[in-house]
Amino acid sequence: MKTLKTILPAILVLIALYFVIDRVLPYLFNFNIEQYQDYYWPNKWWLVGHVFGGALALIIGPFQFSTPFRNRFLKLHRSLGKIFIIAIIIGSLSAIYMSVYVAPQVNISWSISLLVMALVWLASVLMAYRAIRLKRIQQHKEWMIRTYIITLGFVMFRILNENAFIRDVMPTFEERGPACI
Repeated sequence: MKTLKTILPAILVLIALYFVIDRVLPYLFNFNIEQYQDYYWPNKWWLVGHVFGGALALIIGPFQFSTPFRNRFLKLHRSLGKIFIIAIIIGSLSAIYMSVYVAPQVNISWSISLLVMALVWLASVLMAYRAIRLKRIQQHKEWMIRTYIITLGFVMFRILNENAFIRDVMPTFEERGPACI
């Protein structure tokens, strides 16, 4: 069990780093219409908020769940926790905006699926924040785990959306996007 508790955070860090390097950094370092395309360019700052907030949460999350890290660096844990919460608030509010004003260009199913996921992401982090303010440590931990799982849901969407089998079954993004979310 102890080995699993060591390996799992390491795997999460590697997944987060790979995703951030492969998917996030191109949006932040290639800040041009070719990278964002006509679909996102008019709303680029909302996408940046979503991508940056989500990436920050992805990278911070595994450290927050490490008991030795938390016990040894409690002040840093609290500071990173605040950054994690703010990052998700920025990322989810940006996602909510895009789901309402950008996603309907694809179709209403895509828009609704993104909106629901963004609302759940925001609600879960607010529940975690509320629990810690009420000094309900166990509830706080549970809500933070849920929040991180939802954060990973956006990564899982990308993996599923690009899967060859799923692309064969659902060739158009209009049907695949909402189904993968």
